[in-house]
Amino acid sequence: MDSSQSSTLGTGGSGGNGIVSSQTNDTRTATPNDDPKQNLTQVINSIQKTLGLLHQLYLTVSSFNAASQLPLLQRLNSLVSELDNMAKLSEKCNIQVPMEVLNLIDDGKNPDEFTRDVLNSCIAKNQVTKGKTDAFKSLRKHLLEELEQTFPDEVESYREIRASSAAECKRLAQSQSMLPNGDVKVKTEL
Repeated sequence: MDSSQSSTLGTGGSGGNGIVSSQTNDTRTATPNDDPKQNLTQVINSIQKTLGLLHQLYLTVSSFNAASQLPLLQRLNSLVSELDNMAKLSEKCNIQVPMEVLNLIDDGKNPDEFTRDVLNSCIAKNQVTKGKTDAFKSLRKHLLEELEQTFPDEVESYREIRASSAAECKRLAQSQSMLPNGDVKVKTEL
């Protein structure tokens, strides 16, 4: 239980259950912010608060007697209020969860399996792409060697043109993407 949850608990009730005092929620009175990270943080905090309220509700229900009816109603009201707040906060977040993750959760499996499978798939595709790139580099090198034996003057002029073009592209890229501190934002290699 975090400090925001423990500060809302009283000491009355049966079975050691506290009473939830009336609370104000900072996220409802805060000015609206379009920062996605802050919106996500607010939703995460609301989820954690909801989990704490559910735990308190569980404790109240598990040791329920006539004297704990008022704390039960207060906790139910707090839970409904926090769920409403969570729904409002979640409207600001644009997070897309793949259906495969939800299906894994429904099947009682760990959603990290999806992440692992996606990463393994990306690694495999990366290796295939690297192999193709290496094959094209090898083909280019082989073609240049063959062309140099047959047309040495043309290959030499090709290399000069390519070197001057690469230098010009690099100079243009550096002049267009200089940051205030002199760093280059985009590096171009041909």
